[in-house]
Amino acid sequence: MTEVNSPPRPGGWTRFVTARPRLSLLAALVLTVLAVLAGSGVAERLGSGGWEDPGAQSTYATKALEREFPGSQPNLLLLVDAGRASVDDPAVVAEANRLTASLAAEKGIVGVGSYWRADAGAASALRAQDGHEALIAARITGDEKAMGETLDRIAPALRGTHGPVEVKIGGGVAVRHEMQTIIQEDLTRAEMIALPITLVLLVMVFGSAIAALLPLGIGIVAILGTNAVLSGLTRFTDVSIFAMNLTTALGLGLAIDYALFIVRRFREELAAGVDPSTAIGTTLRTAGRTVLFSALTVAVSLAAMLLFPQYFLRSFAYAGMAVVLLAAAAALILLPAALILLGDRVNSLDLRRLFRRGRPAPAPGDEGGRAWGRTASLVMRRAPFFALATTAVLVLLGLPFLGVKFGTADDRQLPSSAESHVVQQHIRDGFPGSPGGGLEVLAEGRATQAQYAAYKERVAALPEVARVDGPLVNGDSAYFTVLPKGEAVDDAAQNLVGELRATSAPFETAVTGTAAVLVDSKHAIGAQLPWAVAFIAIVTLLLVFLLTGSVLIPLQAVLLNALSLTAMFGAVVWVFQDGHLSGLLGFTSPGSIETTLPVLMFCVAFGLSMDYGVFLLSRIKEEYDRTGDHEGAVALGLRRTGGLITAAAVILAVVMVAIGTSRVTNTKMLGLGIALAVLMDAMVVRSLLVPAIMRLTGRATWWAPAPLRRFHQRFGLSEGESARQAPAAAPEPAPDEPAPDGPGRDKVDAHG
Repeated sequence: MTEVNSPPRPGGWTRFVTARPRLSLLAALVLTVLAVLAGSGVAERLGSGGWEDPGAQSTYATKALEREFPGSQPNLLLLVDAGRASVDDPAVVAEANRLTASLAAEKGIVGVGSYWRADAGAASALRAQDGHEALIAARITGDEKAMGETLDRIAPALRGTHGPVEVKIGGGVAVRHEMQTIIQEDLTRAEMIALPITLVLLVMVFGSAIAALLPLGIGIVAILGTNAVLSGLTRFTDVSIFAMNLTTALGLGLAIDYALFIVRRFREELAAGVDPSTAIGTTLRTAGRTVLFSALTVAVSLAAMLLFPQYFLRSFAYAGMAVVLLAAAAALILLPAALILLGDRVNSLDLRRLFRRGRPAPAPGDEGGRAWGRTASLVMRRAPFFALATTAVLVLLGLPFLGVKFGTADDRQLPSSAESHVVQQHIRDGFPGSPGGGLEVLAEGRATQAQYAAYKERVAALPEVARVDGPLVNGDSAYFTVLPKGEAVDDAAQNLVGELRATSAPFETAVTGTAAVLVDSKHAIGAQLPWAVAFIAIVTLLLVFLLTGSVLIPLQAVLLNALSLTAMFGAVVWVFQDGHLSGLLGFTSPGSIETTLPVLMFCVAFGLSMDYGVFLLSRIKEEYDRTGDHEGAVALGLRRTGGLITAAAVILAVVMVAIGTSRVTNTKMLGLGIALAVLMDAMVVRSLLVPAIMRLTGRATWWAPAPLRRFHQRFGLSEGESARQAPAAAPEPAPDEPAPDGPGRDKVDAHG
């Protein structure tokens, strides 16, 4: 029988990644250069939409209208401001007609109309109530890239002062194009903010400048690789530009997390007096195995977004899974090769010795350990109090989410100074009805004028309808435009969608428009959400069981992770829906939360919570396997990983806050919300709630029925270096008695 303290022989994976370290690093450099070339210009090929369900009635109607009635859905609006004059002033009319004719002559522009050329019924919706502003509407054709190029070509000639009028550009195309431009600018700025701050924090964590550069290098490799993956995916499917933000955040954050744990464990092994080759072998069998499990749990949470039809969510799954797996691969292949080459030099350039003034350096992995050991002891002595108090606080912070209102992404995602936002706000505030935001009803099937007229009367009689225009007939197809009385996507407009779909007609009808897209998107998310949650829960339970061999720990992990997200969801509603702190954070609250954002934030934040949960649980499991002392294992696990998990969470939060400085509200919400979730999970759930709950469940924490124990022994993976059995015959402590002492317990007490 192999003794516990004998150095284990290097495993096959260790030999593979360290046999030719220079060759491995050279191959990585070549692949990184190829990734840079493949991923260059990827942002220009990404879309800025994707919130709609491609299989919904509204999507079908939109495509049919584009095909049969190319100008039926204007996506370009010109706000013509006559200043103090009336829009009916002869000079204003002449200039507006010239602009309308000029726009109609442009290539890629169809369906041009205006207040000055519309019939009396439609004209009233295109004229501001004060009489000083009016609209020119048109449709830019083509895909998103073609529409953006057309807008760039025509905008300089349209925007600005034209004789007696001032022209500003708005509409859906302008909003999307401006959003795409701002996101690219903000992402570059976020990287410039996050990289230097992250490097400083890594130097503070490691002390060594050499060790600090390794995680940053792994993160850059993961980001560049993911950009290449996204570039390839754009040739087969639509990908949202918002996914670029997740690539940067997770690429830096998770790569740094994984490298932190591997480099830290490697330095601990070196400090124990072993040679670099043995240290790498031990590191990969322990921290490396944890990194693998962590990456799988994060990837599972992100993969759940593939179950939703919206390509906005699917894009985050593509980007997230790619960056997580690439970060883990780089940490498990490239990082060991670099550490083998560096050896003891990984501790060189120790900057903290300048501040120790002759005091001995703490052992790697022990900085702050005594404080975490005391925290664990305090929490477990008062376990019922900490469990109840922490749970109550988290539930209280999540209560605002009960008042959530779901909406759609519109111009209010942009800064208040953005031109397209200004135009749309003028329309909301000063124009009757919702110009450009009405509902379209597609009628398919042969019908008489009398039948169209009778249907129009039934629609006009609906309580939320302000006006019905049409029908415009083309063969066996026709369409009506229905303007709701309120805003384009308020509750009344959403109810009107259902009423229109329920209104009887002698032909087939399909309803589209902003409110209809929102209704269909909410329905699609509601239908798939239970499946996504079940997928995440079941696979997470299985992975954590394979890691721990316990039935209770996977259940605890899933429930406590979900509880850790309550503060994020409560803050999202309180801040971004209700508008608190909007002035400080610099955004305009639309009064609702975009429908897909909570799903995205849940999947990302849950995965990151599991990331930290796996790191803590794996170290606790390692100590429990070694000693059989439950409380000692919990205390020592928290002592060994508490500071590192907190440091990793702070670094990831810095990256997310940098993303949260974006001027686009959805990106700001994503960055700041996940930063809050990460900090709450690391500093509250992992530090207080997990040790309290594990103290209350006692030795039963590690129980599993005999069939599952056999399954784990055959298929499970242990964090420890070798199979060490806990003392199976140890008696179960009475409810009021402390767990039996063990060698691990003595070690914890001796160190504080």
